[in-house]
Amino acid sequence: MIRMSPMSKSILVTGGAGFIGSHLCQYLLEQGHEVICVDNFFTGTKNNIIPLMDYKTFEWMRHDIINPLTCEVDEIYNLACPASPVHYQYNAIKTVKTNVIGTLNMLGLAKRVKAKFLQASTSEVYGDPLEHPQKESYWGNVNPIGYRSCYDEGKRVAETLAVDYHRTNQVDIRIVRIFNTYGPRMLKDDGRVVSNFIVQALEGRDITIYGDGKQTRSFCFVDDLVKGMVSTMNCENLNTPVNLGNPNEFTILDLAYKVIQMTGSQSKIAYNPLPEDDPVRRQPDISLARSKIDFNPNTELEKGLEKTIQYFRTVI
Repeated sequence: MIRMSPMSKSILVTGGAGFIGSHLCQYLLEQGHEVICVDNFFTGTKNNIIPLMDYKTFEWMRHDIINPLTCEVDEIYNLACPASPVHYQYNAIKTVKTNVIGTLNMLGLAKRVKAKFLQASTSEVYGDPLEHPQKESYWGNVNPIGYRSCYDEGKRVAETLAVDYHRTNQVDIRIVRIFNTYGPRMLKDDGRVVSNFIVQALEGRDITIYGDGKQTRSFCFVDDLVKGMVSTMNCENLNTPVNLGNPNEFTILDLAYKVIQMTGSQSKIAYNPLPEDDPVRRQPDISLARSKIDFNPNTELEKGLEKTIQYFRTVI
């Protein structure tokens, strides 16, 4: 590959054909870097990276990080792992292996080539939180043997591995705990609330709400998240977890009515039982991100939903 400028870096993004990963790859390419996208295409799709093929500094490979990988890079963003309950519960053991063995392989690569390493963690490490909003110092309330445990505990172990590689082998690590993120390129069947509601509304089906709809989430538009991830990677001496998300809190019922209004749908609300271990409240305390990387997720929910709805109109 040919470097575009003396300041460009060679960057590996695992899970790079996924929803967040493809946006991250695009942002890094626009910043003038070389990007290697690695994905096994379990939930990632080639359609997400087709627009990136025009960049001469973009490469992609089909690879599962459960298997070792050899390449020379300056930075590694480890995003590989299904992130929606539908997909990570489909093969729970594979989800755990991706979080543990896959992360071990990527940390081993970072150690060998002296690359900076960013682990994409999740707000799910807090479980059904007893603290609100959630700060990075909160240890969480996680069921270790529930249906969501393959993801929740898998990500907690991945954080442990990253920190231990830093302590033991001086790998320069970053950890970002990602709160509910949405935007174009989400899968229509990924089971997450924003995509579920939009697809159901556009297809004229009932909007499915689990529980009474009073549970809350905080929704971050993908462009804001990606900028936060890159800023975290570029911040020196930030080797502890950082929450990334939008602290504005909405009930699930609020979101449902907003989607119905914005799509002009005639959909009705249908209530179903709340799934096991589904968090009742979720809101990030982003004080650390604001102070360390000047993180300011400023995309209003309506604006982000407008872009996301427009995207789903093209794929349905």
